[in-house]
Amino acid sequence: MGLNLILPLQVWMERWVLERSCRWPRARIEAHQSRSVEQLRRFVLQRSPFYRRFHRGLEQRPLADLPILTKATVMENFDDLVTDRGVRLAEVEAFLDRDGGRGLFQDRYVVLSTSGTTGRRGLFLFSGSEWINVLASISRPLYWAGVYRRPWGLPRVALIASTVPWHYSARISLTLSSRLLPQLRLDAVQPVAEMVTRLNEWQPEMLAAYPSVVLQLAEEQIAGRLHIRPGSVMTSAEVLPEETRRRVREAWGVRMFDTYGTTEYAPVAVECIQGRKHLLEDGAVIEILDDKGRAVPPGTAGDRILLSVFRRRVQPLIRYEISDMVRPLDEPCECGRHFQVIDAIEGRTEDVLLFPARLEGHAPVPVHPNVFHDVLDVFPTAGWQVVQDESGLSVYLCGPRNIREFEALRLALYRALEAQNVQVPPIKIQPVDKLERGATAKAPLVVSRLGRAAG
Repeated sequence: MGLNLILPLQVWMERWVLERSCRWPRARIEAHQSRSVEQLRRFVLQRSPFYRRFHRGLEQRPLADLPILTKATVMENFDDLVTDRGVRLAEVEAFLDRDGGRGLFQDRYVVLSTSGTTGRRGLFLFSGSEWINVLASISRPLYWAGVYRRPWGLPRVALIASTVPWHYSARISLTLSSRLLPQLRLDAVQPVAEMVTRLNEWQPEMLAAYPSVVLQLAEEQIAGRLHIRPGSVMTSAEVLPEETRRRVREAWGVRMFDTYGTTEYAPVAVECIQGRKHLLEDGAVIEILDDKGRAVPPGTAGDRILLSVFRRRVQPLIRYEISDMVRPLDEPCECGRHFQVIDAIEGRTEDVLLFPARLEGHAPVPVHPNVFHDVLDVFPTAGWQVVQDESGLSVYLCGPRNIREFEALRLALYRALEAQNVQVPPIKIQPVDKLERGATAKAPLVVSRLGRAAG
């Protein structure tokens, strides 16, 4: 499954098969989902001791009646959940510790890991055919943006993300890297000045990076230090503020295409030429639920999504929980695709900060990250980050050094929080050279270093 000359053709053909569903009418999509879920459920009952226990007595019940599967449950029951009886969690972990995820576990499986920022890290296995499907799926955003139409001849790409080998983007990049698919891979934790030097030398035709990195590079282009002319800009993995889109248009005169994905199923949603995000429902049933586990109506933001992934057979995932906040819409898109449209990916429930209520005796008040976006996205900065800890709120600003503007910003944040009826903690504004990034080089915009209780 290492790189070979026919791999781009295999990926292109698989992507062509996947894309046939894009023009299906809604009834056909739902019929496909129903058949695929039925096949998946029969398979796991035959091959997975865990699912036989987990779904006992519910075999004839509809999908929505099955229990929710969390990452913690997956990891606690790893050996019984996987359908290859020769796979053991201890051996997978030893493989990652020894090899870092560069090779193939048991010479058969790609192993990816989540960073564990929301608890225990998750380990996920992909067979050869599943990995081809992953590569084809991740090429769909490029196709929707008009970039990837042939198996060969991709533009010169600059990919700026995590370079740890067990991370999703790094492993895909390593698999596809060749003279046929020219790319420059940079780590998002590198100093911006180093990125600028490498990008000026490489002159990418396409730029793919986290939104926080793209914003910094757009500022460098506007300032005259970066001199590239990408024909397209792709982002993923972080919340994409509208201000970042605006600065990219100002810097390069191109529009951005954003993709929403997870290690477990990527991409979950792809942005079309109309600027609408569509859930890729041909590969999974994607449920959007509130905090009580009920499906949310169109126009209402959910607190989590559940994924039932059709093509994952080595490590099946049925009603697997992701704590992302997504809002579905009930309206057609001019692009002609009939997949569910969503109008926002607003972060994770872990990004919601809790503050003591202004009125004594009341429960702690959750403050949505949009409260901070509304204030900070319009502030002239190359990036920002809000960190909550015992001392209050620290707001880190990348780039600006005009101290006189900080007090106005602090006051705007104070008023925005006050409007949420919370006890506003001390707010400290700090300029920094770069934002703090996690193990996978993402820069979370809103971070709590407190427990989930407040007050």
